[in-house]
Amino acid sequence: MRLSSNRSRGFSVVELLVSVAIGLLALVFATRLITGSEQSKQSALGSSDSMQNGMLAMFSISNDAQQAGFGLNDPIIIGCNTRFSDREGYELAGATRGAATVHPLAPAVIESNGSAPDVISLYAGSSPTGTGTLRLVTDYFGGTRLNVDRLPSYGFAMGDVVVVAPEKRGGDCALAQLSAQPGAAASVTVGGTSFRFNSGELGLNFKGGKTRIFNLGPAKTLSLHTWSVANGFLRLRSTDMAGSSATPATVADNIVSIKAQYGFDTRTGSAFENRKGLGIMRWSTQMINADGEGETGDAGDYEHVSALRIAVVARSKTRERPVNGAACSTTVNKPVVFASKEPEGVTPVPMTVDVAVAGETVDWRCYSYRVFETVVPLRNAGWNP
Repeated sequence: MRLSSNRSRGFSVVELLVSVAIGLLALVFATRLITGSEQSKQSALGSSDSMQNGMLAMFSISNDAQQAGFGLNDPIIIGCNTRFSDREGYELAGATRGAATVHPLAPAVIESNGSAPDVISLYAGSSPTGTGTLRLVTDYFGGTRLNVDRLPSYGFAMGDVVVVAPEKRGGDCALAQLSAQPGAAASVTVGGTSFRFNSGELGLNFKGGKTRIFNLGPAKTLSLHTWSVANGFLRLRSTDMAGSSATPATVADNIVSIKAQYGFDTRTGSAFENRKGLGIMRWSTQMINADGEGETGDAGDYEHVSALRIAVVARSKTRERPVNGAACSTTVNKPVVFASKEPEGVTPVPMTVDVAVAGETVDWRCYSYRVFETVVPLRNAGWNP
């Protein structure tokens, strides 16, 4: 029996082309589906990364702020312009006082940079005897010996960090280390080339009977921290972390900004009763004349700081890839921080944050951002002797 000629011909060219076209369309749809799924996955992972990095940054800075001021809260030394040198290269933050630049010894010092990232310094001691327990009994005009009013056998040990400050507020103070173990004499010895802080003389003169000596604890636990952001990294300079005194250590990536504000108790005169507790009545990125005594940034103004408001801005690791040269649209407007009323009734001072990273060619709009905010009361602000 002979087969039909129509059956022996197989598929026609048209049928083959239709099959190929259907296959190509299916491949295109499958590719788009996989690509879209991968983009969604990367976006979700980038959002998760920004959440983790932002939380790490906020936890680190806020934890420092919660501890700030321990041993540094006495009215005699808070905000005093400090003579300080560190053999390992740490430097105290600078601040404006009137027309001058000083280096205040205070729980927190904010170097505000407008829409750019701030620099936040948080200082704390570690000694439970951080109040003025010794008084200078003779004038000091140099050298390494300080004659005091009693035997410093309790609470003072070789290597401890001390602050020497005039009892009259407004004078300069000096930070140094005890370079000898206190003995039977009513004196302490500072300086010494084998010690880290102020290895020589104090560099200032002090009057006998009008000067106090405060112990901030062992040098290895003195916590002087400075937080900053550069090139998308959160960085820390620290006196108690090896290798980070002069050169900052990287703490977290994809952090594009940190911002901070002082929370002031603006009561003045007899109405300011800090031993009964402090309140927040005004937020400011800059030091203000909070004590009403005429000079902005003096020691009294630092005493009126009751809290810090801190913000961290983190960005996603992955970025949007616009099609055909179109502009990115992941983020349209720059983040705004400190816009809410915290606490209720206090006027907020919102700030727009510049999230562009210097040196990067990628548009900042191609990334997504997360903002983390908190208010940290300075727990030692009211602990005044």
